[in-house]
Amino acid sequence: MTRAVYVAASEAESNKGTVALGMVELLSRQVETVGVFRPVVRAGREDNLINTVRSRFQLALPYDACAGVTYDEVHADADRAAGDIVARYRELAGRCGAVVVIGTDYTDVGAPTEFEFNARLAADLGTPVLNVVSGRGRTAAEIAAAVEVSSRQLAHHHARELAVVVTRAGTGDGIGDGIGDGTATGAGAGAGTGTLGAIGAAGEGHPTPVYVLPETPSLRAPTVADLMQACDGRFYLGERDGLGREAGGLMVGAMSLPGILDRYTEGTALIIPSDRAAALLPGLIAAHSAPGFPALSAVIMTGGMELPAPVERLLRGMTIPVPVIATDHDTFDTATRLSAVEGRFTPEAAAKIDTALRLFAEHVDGQELLRRLSIARTDVVTPLMFEYELLDRARARRRRIVLPEGEEPRVLRAAEVLLRRGVAELTLLGDRERIAAQAARLGVDLDGAAVLSPFDPELRERFAREYARLRAHKGITVELARDTVTDVSYFGTLMVQQGLADGMVSGAAHTTAHTIRPAFELLRLGLVSSVFFMCLADRVLVYGDCAVNPDPDAAQLADIAISSARTAASFGVEPRVAMLSYSTGASGAGADVDKVRQATELVRRRHPDLPVEGPIQYDAAIDPAVARAKMPGSEVAGRATVFVVPDLNTGNNLYKAVQRSAGAVAVGPVLQNLRKPVNDLSRGATVADIVTTVAITAAQVRDDEPATHE
Repeated sequence: MTRAVYVAASEAESNKGTVALGMVELLSRQVETVGVFRPVVRAGREDNLINTVRSRFQLALPYDACAGVTYDEVHADADRAAGDIVARYRELAGRCGAVVVIGTDYTDVGAPTEFEFNARLAADLGTPVLNVVSGRGRTAAEIAAAVEVSSRQLAHHHARELAVVVTRAGTGDGIGDGIGDGTATGAGAGAGTGTLGAIGAAGEGHPTPVYVLPETPSLRAPTVADLMQACDGRFYLGERDGLGREAGGLMVGAMSLPGILDRYTEGTALIIPSDRAAALLPGLIAAHSAPGFPALSAVIMTGGMELPAPVERLLRGMTIPVPVIATDHDTFDTATRLSAVEGRFTPEAAAKIDTALRLFAEHVDGQELLRRLSIARTDVVTPLMFEYELLDRARARRRRIVLPEGEEPRVLRAAEVLLRRGVAELTLLGDRERIAAQAARLGVDLDGAAVLSPFDPELRERFAREYARLRAHKGITVELARDTVTDVSYFGTLMVQQGLADGMVSGAAHTTAHTIRPAFELLRLGLVSSVFFMCLADRVLVYGDCAVNPDPDAAQLADIAISSARTAASFGVEPRVAMLSYSTGASGAGADVDKVRQATELVRRRHPDLPVEGPIQYDAAIDPAVARAKMPGSEVAGRATVFVVPDLNTGNNLYKAVQRSAGAVAVGPVLQNLRKPVNDLSRGATVADIVTTVAITAAQVRDDEPATHE
């Protein structure tokens, strides 16, 4: 049976999109296929929230399957529209393990009766309601009254309330200091033990949990794409990726360049008349990238006039790290239109989505909602489920991770995502001014990240003495060490070794050898090896060692198998170890297969409780039908989860073949057998790769290791 929840708001501007996104993320960790459904959408254009959810969570569902009827159809025949909605919902639900239904937007159904319309629909669909109530501008007593009224309306229309989420609540509304705690009140409350000030007292005895999300200004801030749409603008030149940035404010540049430079602030979207753009744009672009000046979110040229050809040729030959938009409306009309724009969720608004997901995760007890929905976790593990499991584990630990490549654009973009999602505390290595300038050029917000120079005199001396002490047997003196430790890989590793960070991630701009050599020198416990987590469509497998040891002997192969099994178990993968070879069981002979056979026996002697089989071929290890023919009765054959390759040549080709041919997501390499985690990135790593690797690194820190917050 498909489980579903109906996210309904009792009024407009309630920010129910945050709640809907949070529910989709929560369910994505539990079931293989999550659907999104909007019962009523506007005619003539696709719904932004549907497309945001489809894009963010990689839903393999066509848009039309996620939309019910249009507002026009509701007005024409409400009863027929309701029947069509139920039919379309059931069709979608049959394809999904869970569905999040997102109610109407208070734009067309008729505001006085719209919540009742959603309540009746929820009853018709048989879905419990997540009741969203706005706390904006209300006192605690007013919020409590609004909750009571909306809950009574749900009951009157035979809809079951799952929980209440009060959104847009602020400490200035008389609610009390406890509002930021995200604590639930009422029956079944499970998030925290504190109170919510006055609203907590007022909510006592409510039959379902009540959660509170504080007002978050960045969720209301429009993106540059929102502004462009509002003024009927067109992208003119610059950085198209910047359309997803949030605008921190508006300013009309009706003055000379010096006057504008003195007055605009961080994130400003600057409106200038197109007949003055030739004089202003070059200076504004230079200021955007210059240290000491705030970063613009966009420049909007009004009036529809083209730039003079020489100026346009000049600008198009430059690197312009800010979007420049052109509109035919005049300056007054444009400013009026843009001042009325509030932020909305779109597929491009990545920062806004990250903020919303973090807000929901921090203030809503997801496990309690799942319990009330009676959704048990499936045995299937999709790549998205594995990713969110990693992020959850990392968030729970809040470890400090050092990123030595602090000026690399991909690292800075990943840092913004990590900070917004609350995955880890971050330290960026590099020159503070250059990092700030690069962040401004990219339009990323690094608020909350520490920045540290590898030439910091106090730490340089401290690290030099420690490195010289540890490497004295290699002839390293303090004088030599002073130069060595300014290398970002050594500096970052010494931060980990000295307890100033819990882990390190590097390699986006450095070779593997450059990244991991310091860790081998300073943090090695024994044989260092690696694994890849191979995320297939329905499961996660572990491959080791595909990155470090070229040709391990039998004893080393046994170490790799044991370390890989331990790593698998620590990330929720039950280890059943297959020692791969070109033959299965006793069918082959020769030095290579004998090495695998010896390694398997060593593993069995050292860990008799660990399920291990070898030598075994890959097909016999993973395919139950082949296993029954080649190795009947084996507890590993056909069910293996950890695959240990005999050498690096085999391993590297194996993981890349599965990655490319089976469409698997390869996460790694994850280094193992270090005292504290250090992980290497591919130089082709994407922003998403970096985010995942940081999450893995944070999750690798032992639970008995105290968190570093220096």
